[in-house]
Amino acid sequence: MKKRSIGFAFGLLHFWVLVILLGAIIFETWIIYPNIFHDIPRSFEVGMDFMTVNGPHDFFPPLGLLSLVLGVGSLLFNWRIKSIRYLILGSILILFVCNLLLSMAYLWPRNTIMFIEGAAVHPVSFLQQTALEFQRAHKFRVLGVAATSVMAFLAFLRMYRHGHTTKTTP
Repeated sequence: MKKRSIGFAFGLLHFWVLVILLGAIIFETWIIYPNIFHDIPRSFEVGMDFMTVNGPHDFFPPLGLLSLVLGVGSLLFNWRIKSIRYLILGSILILFVCNLLLSMAYLWPRNTIMFIEGAAVHPVSFLQQTALEFQRAHKFRVLGVAATSVMAFLAFLRMYRHGHTTKTTP
């Protein structure tokens, strides 16, 4: 398999995983979060009861890591083409900052406060404030994943235009 075909495959997979990630994060934002944050702290308890088998913490970290790995692979195999390189590099950096770093440094500690410690440790007013902070920061995560998806799509289009598909000769 030629290097350009491998690069094209990585670019396609990177974009595909990012579209799944974007769809999942939008679903979580519009469907799950309104139910989680509507009646604090009771809705936290109901949400945790609902997510006893699987929850967002089981889905998003592996998918985010996969998108970063595929992005790095796409970057390595398409490094020589500047217009593609910068789009992929930008998408990786935005995903790293807006998804991974924001989640680990800001959102995960608030998840601990809201769902692990909860009303047993914190007053309701503090939990409500924490939930508001979480939702505000989550908007940056959604925007970051959306920007990353657009950049990966543009990079994929440029790969296609640059002939990164397998070419067969008659």
